[in-house]
Amino acid sequence: MKIFIAALIVIVFAQCADHKVKPKIDLNLEDKNLPSQESWNSKILFTESGKLKAVLFSYHIEAFENPKEKKLTGVLIDFYNQEGVKASVLTSKRGRVDDITQNMFAIDSVVAVNDSAGTKLETSELMWRNTDRKITTEKFVTITTNDEIIEGYGFESDQTLQNYVIHNVTYQTTKPNGN
Repeated sequence: MKIFIAALIVIVFAQCADHKVKPKIDLNLEDKNLPSQESWNSKILFTESGKLKAVLFSYHIEAFENPKEKKLTGVLIDFYNQEGVKASVLTSKRGRVDDITQNMFAIDSVVAVNDSAGTKLETSELMWRNTDRKITTEKFVTITTNDEIIEGYGFESDQTLQNYVIHNVTYQTTKPNGN
């Protein structure tokens, strides 16, 4: 009887070993669409000659190899002046950093504020150009200062929002009593 049970167990295990389960493979998934790295609640420092120029905070960062870029979710950037003092803040829902040029693109609900000058910029998309530290867009913008509101298309400014130009002004008004 013991030999019969032992033989039965060997037969059952032998049949199980011959029957291999093959996992299903999703052939629609391509490696090039996957990030090479991911991080959450991250901080990236932008420096030049040891001086802090900007600090980028992001809820989620995905790094890609082709094209060489980082996609950002939940963006907040602090920009610093020549003395290393925080000069302005930019926020957006999404963004991306071109790893080759180090240009940063803010996308969706973009707001940039310079508290000391009282300037607030609102737009749908903005680019921070690394080579000259300029903020630019061809999209519709609204600039609100202590004295006026200006709207238009096309914008360029220094990263502190103190010296700016709107290329095609569509609306301008003075605030009553500076409010």
